[in-house]
Amino acid sequence: MDLLVRQVGHWQQPRWAMAGTAPGAESRADLVYRLVQTLADLGADAEGGPRRHVPRLDNDLVLIDQLRVVTADLLAAGPPDDVLARAAAATAATRDAL
Repeated sequence: MDLLVRQVGHWQQPRWAMAGTAPGAESRADLVYRLVQTLADLGADAEGGPRRHVPRLDNDLVLIDQLRVVTADLLAAGPPDDVLARAAAATAATRDAL
């Protein structure tokens, strides 16, 4: 996650609005938001609680803060290694798609 934060943490709005690298890809902001929701779902599963929708805020610049929060929540839940591996794989896939 730290690599992703360093990669995108300095982006301004126009860069977030650009499409990812795949042909016909969604915006970079949408890609990162999807990761935020995935990590939040993994955290909820690890806690044994209900999954909750992470709000998609109007300002894409807050995505990094949302990413940090859901990652901290996931780690605080003490997930098993397979969940951490899924989180790492989702993060790597997002980095590649950006």
